[in-house]
Amino acid sequence: MRPTRTDRQGGTPSRLPWNVQLPFACLILFGALGISSGEALAVPAFAAQTGQPCTACHVGGLGPQLTPLGRQFKLEGYTSNVGAFTVPISVMAIASYVHTDKDQAAPPAPHYGTNDNFTLDQANIFLAGGIGDHFGGFAQFTYDGVGRTFGWDNLDVRAITHATIAGSDVLLGLTLNNSPTTQDVWNTLPAWGFPFTDSALAPGPAAGTVISGALAQSTLGVSAYALWNSQIYTEAGLYWTPGRGFLKAMGVDRNAGGVVDSAAPYFRVAYQKDYGEQNFEVGGFAFFPHLFPGADSSAGSDNYADLGVDASYQYIEPKGDVYSVNFRYTHENQDLNASQALAGTNAHNTLQEAHFDAAYYWHNQVGFTISPFTIWGSSDAALYGTANGSPDSDGVTLQVDYTPFGEGDSPFGPRFNMRVGVQFTAYDKFDGDTHGASDNNTARVFLWVLD
Repeated sequence: MRPTRTDRQGGTPSRLPWNVQLPFACLILFGALGISSGEALAVPAFAAQTGQPCTACHVGGLGPQLTPLGRQFKLEGYTSNVGAFTVPISVMAIASYVHTDKDQAAPPAPHYGTNDNFTLDQANIFLAGGIGDHFGGFAQFTYDGVGRTFGWDNLDVRAITHATIAGSDVLLGLTLNNSPTTQDVWNTLPAWGFPFTDSALAPGPAAGTVISGALAQSTLGVSAYALWNSQIYTEAGLYWTPGRGFLKAMGVDRNAGGVVDSAAPYFRVAYQKDYGEQNFEVGGFAFFPHLFPGADSSAGSDNYADLGVDASYQYIEPKGDVYSVNFRYTHENQDLNASQALAGTNAHNTLQEAHFDAAYYWHNQVGFTISPFTIWGSSDAALYGTANGSPDSDGVTLQVDYTPFGEGDSPFGPRFNMRVGVQFTAYDKFDGDTHGASDNNTARVFLWVLD
């Protein structure tokens, strides 16, 4: 449920006009409804579908940060239910006000000013359901209020079963998804990592590793995974770029983040342990895409290798207070022979990212989060387009938020949920610049509603 999707250089990806995308979106919408079963679920209706309040599966009573129960529900293919019918459609919207310390050099998007912008960040339709004990998933379609376009968003469709191997209970699954790490159940990796909502109107660093969203919604991937004795998780998969016509129908520019040459391997391992009130996870991940630089494949492809480690910890007190910590470090090797031939980049670069967030939720309603981050690597003006060629940025994001209806007690009905929050991001370095980094400091007030 992330509101913005960034391309390789941190901007908003190109989208197709609304009048081109709407017919295709309607076909997808009605097609997906046609395969929904009586056990289908809607995203805000998880409480009704599982017989649990939102706080049982989500830290703070609103996604996407998952508790152990929420992680198991996702790994089990979204199939758990109490037998009651729930409407398989849900809607969501996020609106915000964005202010930067200094006016931006140009408006961040057409129809907006250089500062103090109000916007509808996004409006979404979700289709979600489970069929029997083995199949389930969800599909999200998003109207981008900043870009004023419509397209598909997150997709995760699963098939699962249980087996006994060498005396151990093993959950086996397949996932079809459209963004590396969307299928992950821990809130450490990029697809579901903090901040859980942001705005395309806010300035952001130019550099980011490929796994940090460069190929979101422009790829399809299939992974096989296994959870051994509810503790050891292993996954292996492949991602590829679908045809131009398919992505055009989905509202995505095929070249926005790079086109995958053949298929890109993805690997994930993790160890988790649940002690009741406390749980933790440690793991690693790897992604090896070969990407054609833009639409030009004449010089071959660039080779990337993203390797990383992650860890998470949660303490859920019986009285309802929640403490959580998430960490991710990614190291990327870039062999850019194709881009060097076409655009004069370096032949070889490295790029590294480290992200950390710690949160406290009072009574699982009022949240306080602090999240320092840093990006650093080889200077390359042709690749990053920064003044001195440096990709280095570091700062911290602070957030305070309030989710009043996580227990399903909204006066607007049990499906309605909302969060109001304030974010502040402060930069110590921005694209290699320390002197003017604070000009990009951003305050944001947001409203997040679901039904």
